[in-house]
Amino acid sequence: MSDPTRASSSTTAATGPVDAPLPLSGRASTIEHGPYRAEIAGVGATLRALTHDGRDLVVPFGVDEVRPLYRGALLAPWPNRVVDGLYDDQGVERQLPITEVERGHALHGLVQWAEWDVEHHTPDRVVLATRLAPSDGYPYRLDLRVEYRLDDDGLHTTVLASNAAAGRAPYGVAPHPYLVAGEGRVDDWTLTLAADGYLEVTDDRLVPLGVHGVSERDGFDFRDGRLIGDLFVDHAFTDVAAAAGGRHEARVTTADGTGVRMSWGRELPWVQVHTGDRPEPEDDRRGLAVEPMTCPPDAFTSGVDLVHLGPGESHEASWSIAAIV
Repeated sequence: MSDPTRASSSTTAATGPVDAPLPLSGRASTIEHGPYRAEIAGVGATLRALTHDGRDLVVPFGVDEVRPLYRGALLAPWPNRVVDGLYDDQGVERQLPITEVERGHALHGLVQWAEWDVEHHTPDRVVLATRLAPSDGYPYRLDLRVEYRLDDDGLHTTVLASNAAAGRAPYGVAPHPYLVAGEGRVDDWTLTLAADGYLEVTDDRLVPLGVHGVSERDGFDFRDGRLIGDLFVDHAFTDVAAAAGGRHEARVTTADGTGVRMSWGRELPWVQVHTGDRPEPEDDRRGLAVEPMTCPPDAFTSGVDLVHLGPGESHEASWSIAAIV
């Protein structure tokens, strides 16, 4: 015999109010301080927009848009590529999902499409967190927490990763903002980056070949500032001289000297720079990707500057973006 109470309860549950769907980019969080405004998307804990007095400092995207081209994403537990998605994990061969299909690599980690939870939100600060579950290619459980904070000196981001299980987890992290100096496109801007070395890669698949001095390749010496022009760059730079305060720095400026500055800590000894070349006219060279990294491309294979987190161990990395006015 049916239970009328159950039937009534079921009908109420099925026809009752439904929460509004989240935007495609996830739960939105906005923080502000003085002339600065930052918008954070819950999918990937992504920096969706950053402005100073209404001027874009990064290439933005819409709140109800699937994040394009890794704009503003957090890249962990590795930045850049793992060649062929294969690596030796302390004597065990692992296969990661191939996410850069055209080149056949595992690209930019595993958390960039995760829904991150908002743990704390004040007018000028937001903290998001996620837990990375173990998988065949990466059998480790990581707790990740990111803080975005605005003050007079711009936007400050800190990422804390902790190993929440057994084993020594290989780990790396980076952001992926496309910096915007002002009017025009990448060709019109000057990049200043005090890097002595760059990582040569193959033309077709961007497989690392070795580090060379920046003076060995035409156009790659940005130590005193250089107009980017039509130069193509999709390379990691290293041996970056410390700026004031002991942090590394990249500056992207227009002809009148205004623009955007990014700085980062010594725990990020590499920085990927990409001129954002795209086949779509609306996206082509619209912003300069500047990605401070804890390790170089394919570090899961080479082991160069790769962090290993033992059970209960943590790693912290931080960077900042500010307007040049």
